[in-house]
Amino acid sequence: MSGRARLTLFAVLATLLTSWSLVALVGTASWMPQAALLLCVQSAVGAGVRRVPLGRSLTVASQALVSLLVLAFAFAGKGESTGTGPLAYLVTDFGALYAQGVRDVGEFAIPAPLTDGIRLLLMSGMLLIGLLVDMLAVTVRAAAAAGLPLLALYSVAAGLSGGGGSSWFAFVLAGGGYLLLLLAEGRDRLAQWGRVFGGAPSGRADSAAAAGAQAVSPVRTGRRLGAVALGLALVVPAVLPALGTGLLDAAGPGEGGSGPGGQIQAVNPLVSLQSSLNAQDNRVVLKYRTDSPQPGDQYLRILALDEFNGVKWEASGRALTEVPARMPNPPGLADAVREDAVEVRTSISSSETYAQRYLPMPYPATGVDIGGKWRFEPAGRTLVGDQLGRDRFQNVQGAQYTVRSLLLRPTAALLQRAPRPNAAIEAEYTKLPDNLPPVVLDTARRVTQGAKDDYTRAVRLQDYFAENGGFRYDTKVSSGTGSQAIARFLADKEGFCIHFAFSMASMSRALGIPARVAVGFTPGSKQSDGSVNVSMRDAHAWPELYFEGVGWTRFEPTPRSGITVPDYSRAEAPQTQPSAPTAAPSQNATQPSAAPSKADACPPDMKRLGECGGPAPRQASGSGGGPSAATVLAWAAAGLAVLALPFLPLLWRGRVRARRLGSGEVLEAWRELGDAAWDVGITPDGALSPRGAADRIVELGRLGPDAAPAAGRVAAAVERALYARPGTGAPYERLAADVLAVRAGLLAGLVRGPRLRALLLPRSAVRLHWAAAARRAALASKASARLAAWRLRLRLPLRGRG
Repeated sequence: MSGRARLTLFAVLATLLTSWSLVALVGTASWMPQAALLLCVQSAVGAGVRRVPLGRSLTVASQALVSLLVLAFAFAGKGESTGTGPLAYLVTDFGALYAQGVRDVGEFAIPAPLTDGIRLLLMSGMLLIGLLVDMLAVTVRAAAAAGLPLLALYSVAAGLSGGGGSSWFAFVLAGGGYLLLLLAEGRDRLAQWGRVFGGAPSGRADSAAAAGAQAVSPVRTGRRLGAVALGLALVVPAVLPALGTGLLDAAGPGEGGSGPGGQIQAVNPLVSLQSSLNAQDNRVVLKYRTDSPQPGDQYLRILALDEFNGVKWEASGRALTEVPARMPNPPGLADAVREDAVEVRTSISSSETYAQRYLPMPYPATGVDIGGKWRFEPAGRTLVGDQLGRDRFQNVQGAQYTVRSLLLRPTAALLQRAPRPNAAIEAEYTKLPDNLPPVVLDTARRVTQGAKDDYTRAVRLQDYFAENGGFRYDTKVSSGTGSQAIARFLADKEGFCIHFAFSMASMSRALGIPARVAVGFTPGSKQSDGSVNVSMRDAHAWPELYFEGVGWTRFEPTPRSGITVPDYSRAEAPQTQPSAPTAAPSQNATQPSAAPSKADACPPDMKRLGECGGPAPRQASGSGGGPSAATVLAWAAAGLAVLALPFLPLLWRGRVRARRLGSGEVLEAWRELGDAAWDVGITPDGALSPRGAADRIVELGRLGPDAAPAAGRVAAAVERALYARPGTGAPYERLAADVLAVRAGLLAGLVRGPRLRALLLPRSAVRLHWAAAARRAALASKASARLAAWRLRLRLPLRGRG
């Protein structure tokens, strides 16, 4: 086996061993055999092209093209396409499947299910890394640099998966594969210098060995050094605690311990909330049964975000305690309200695919019956999964538990008469960052102008967002959470629950009302058997405002279908609403005549759903969904271009052949005959005469009785054109036919493989490279001449002054 072939095999092995770290992202290795097969095909293409040989760029391009085509065929028909025919399978479905894979990555937690889209992304990434490793280690002969893409692959996989009990095994595989690749390259380099001698045989050591200077094989030394380095990389992080947070550490950032005396870390659960609302499969994550007399108010709360630093809302770090058998009364809840409340019992079961560290519960919970290790955070009244080991935490995945909670029934009058909140509560929950734009306070004051109490201000803020402010619900809007994002939301007036909840909470704090943001799920959809299913799209965020005597109270500013507005927030609407004209400003700008009467006739429920608060959304042109005609044509052109790439040399040779033979010039025809012989492997020899060159082509090409005389006739015509007096040569009518006959004879003497090589990858195509190099040299010479003339013009006046 040649050194380059050995390098190719070890490059494949190194990529496969490093790719094992990707298994932790999906929890199964069923995709690995197919990916390994495609990687071998890609490497085999590179090995074959390098034997031609072609340039490095053409080698990499050939591998990339074949890999793309093989992937397209392997995943054909698995995407969501409205087209038909081969083009739809190879282009439209392929692109749709990539897009679906990107959406799946955003929707599913690790380990994610192995959907077709995720399988395509994994295999594409593995092939891309394999192509880079093959290019660096084999094509460029820089195996050390090939460690960079391998490191990138392992680092991304380890960072996303958070390590795990088998992370050391993936590290050993990745490191071992890279060391084997380096060893293969080292053996190849040493072999180029001649034979490698090892230590002297036992009993035959020379005098130097007897003196203690026994020779050791460099390859054997390299293996030992690699093994020692790999062992140290595994042992040192385990021995030194300060190095325990590297790529091998399973605890990700922010996963602090939560044992006795621990603290809840600042966690932002809103990262996946937008993805949940836009989920394609809308899978069920929770199921529950409840005896609540008001199931429409059965929100499942995960945690409260009570700290706004100007960049984002997050849960502040608080001390955790043991879960009490009976939770203390909620803060601010008066005895009279507590006695009027109803205790509700809810039995909840979580899906195996839902791995949340915070326990979803109705608020305010009074007791929880659940197995496992959980900790209690009193201020937010949430349960947090405790640390089970060095790299494992308790979560709700597959859990079944029962929650006892209070169904509070405050009235609008009670909230309106609420006294000033507790001083500590008011100080903590009205904090705002210094970079809060003035528009937030200005808008809050304008909307609540004339309100006499905090409750009326809260209701007016809720109605401003949900009914009469002209806001539109859209889950596709960027989910920024900082101060500038709130100002942008107030200006654009479109967003989803995050924007509505954060904006109302910020405006409430600006008015002196204690506020925070709760994250969880809406009540879900009731089933025929009496149970309730909570799915991904039920994820929600809402503001909680504090009223002394009632405690933290839910409000609903989001104009979304399925949202339940609390009864206590349905107060008498004020008769004057300075901030809410009869029609939204955008309506007046686009529909001046129809908007006022439409707003007058619109009921409040329709307003909340955005059915009459703004202009109707414009429909896309066309009779149905799917890609537009321009998109289909663009994809078709791109697909045809990709499919035509392997045939470009063939098309170029055909064009050149037609031009040469169509000119009728003998020398052009002779040049075409020489290139035809070159394409089948007979290299040109400029030292031979035309007759000698023709005899060589006949002999090496093993031409038959029809093609051999044709080659002789063409050679004789070339000699007459070169050496005879002008005008004495007879016209040669069969010139083009004889050249084509010689070419057909040359191709007929080849088996299928070399014949396809001569047609699809003609060796004479190197003339393109020569022509481009000559043109570059000519341009450089011309530029140099112009630069010299310009310098000469600058120097002449200086000499004249002397």
